[in-house]
Amino acid sequence: MTPRPLRFVRRGEIVSLDSVAPDRTLLQVLREDLQSTDTKEGCNEGDCGACTVVLGEAVDGHLHTRAVNSCIKLAHSVNGLALWTAGDLSARDGTLHPAQEALVQCHGSQCGFCTPGFVMSLFALYQNQVCKGEPVSRAQAQTALSGNLCRCTGYRPILEAATQMAELPAQPVNDAEVLQLLEQIKPSHQGPEGDFTYLSPQNLASLLQARAAWPDAQLVAGCTDVGLWINKAHRQFARVLDLSRVAELRQIRQDAQVLHIGASVTLEDAFAALVAERSQLATFASRFAGLPVRNAGTLGGNVANGSPIGDSMPLLIALGARVVLASLRGEREMPLEALYTGYRQTVLAPDEVLAWIRVPAPMPDEFMRVYKVSKRFDDDISAVCLALRLRLEEGIVTGFSIGVGGLAATPVRARQTEDSLIGQAWNQSTVQAGAAVLSQEFSPISDMRASAGYRTRLLGNLLQRFWLESQGSRSINLETGFTEEVLA
Repeated sequence: MTPRPLRFVRRGEIVSLDSVAPDRTLLQVLREDLQSTDTKEGCNEGDCGACTVVLGEAVDGHLHTRAVNSCIKLAHSVNGLALWTAGDLSARDGTLHPAQEALVQCHGSQCGFCTPGFVMSLFALYQNQVCKGEPVSRAQAQTALSGNLCRCTGYRPILEAATQMAELPAQPVNDAEVLQLLEQIKPSHQGPEGDFTYLSPQNLASLLQARAAWPDAQLVAGCTDVGLWINKAHRQFARVLDLSRVAELRQIRQDAQVLHIGASVTLEDAFAALVAERSQLATFASRFAGLPVRNAGTLGGNVANGSPIGDSMPLLIALGARVVLASLRGEREMPLEALYTGYRQTVLAPDEVLAWIRVPAPMPDEFMRVYKVSKRFDDDISAVCLALRLRLEEGIVTGFSIGVGGLAATPVRARQTEDSLIGQAWNQSTVQAGAAVLSQEFSPISDMRASAGYRTRLLGNLLQRFWLESQGSRSINLETGFTEEVLA
């Protein structure tokens, strides 16, 4: 086995590296091989944002840029892309980029360790909004910086810098020049994968052939979880199979009945498609990790991972989503909740991949809410994630689906509670009876996020909250001690 050559565009040139191991991260290559120490290693798990870099990709003839965490991104995943770090932004005469200059003027840095990461998130925001003539609001700045932590400056001057970037002399990237260089290193779409240690097929047929040939290869897409296995558990992988470039799996297709989301669609794009159909999911989408994680992580990866605290699965279960598994033997489809057999275990065969998530279109009479309960509003793991979808006909419950996360070994569907509610009149006594069933349906554990007793009581309280909101209540005080957001 031989490593595939790694090529990407940086500082107006093509960088070419040989002999990069398949499980080395982009941060390791930047700091150790390229001596780009402006990119910092902080938490090394994608939470603090000190390692943030920006990637550029040709999409439909245009340069698309996004901020990602380099500490949990495999180096080979940037093959054929453009890359910027904080040391790449200033002009040749030393003039700072507006993202940098605004931070200086607004006094947005003290110790400076986190500053390069903030700069890169601001640079992506500058490219995606300011360069298009769109001003940056404080709310937009908060979203863009949701994956960056600062422990000494405070966020007011940093947010001020974000909103003031547009007032400084413009310094856009030369998109045409970058696109021309990207065309020169564009990966070939011809033929199956060779015997490389890092496999990055471009189409579904090649992916399935590679999966059948090397079933022991580690599957990755955004690598937001596998990156942790490498950095924290010190796991090593002799061969990696990357799904992120498979054209068919990067597509979102909508018809009258179903939204088809490819497994390699990023979380940011997948949630945007879900929000377009159900606007009440907008807050939930913004609370799922920080933006750099959503820019890299994929919906298929989050689902296939099977973590009991993955927030997308309770939502998808409540929506009645189904998954499609593919191999050279064909395809099979099942309800999402049927995918899991145990803690981080699935029914996927060694030669299969999760290919699509199919989400039914909203029903005209459905009422839906998602509750994420966590200690922090942004970038935090749920103590409980509860998604509920209700359908009524003349006051009788004709449909009820409930997805739950954080309570069992896998994301689960609360079938006992659903069965107790369907066919009943939708009134307070029915809800109280359903809340009692929901509180007893699972046996949660106690951990650093919440006690078992808290989780159990919370389930029943949230169902009652759902009932009150279905009756028009908008302001409900639940004294739980945690941040609780109605995703309405």
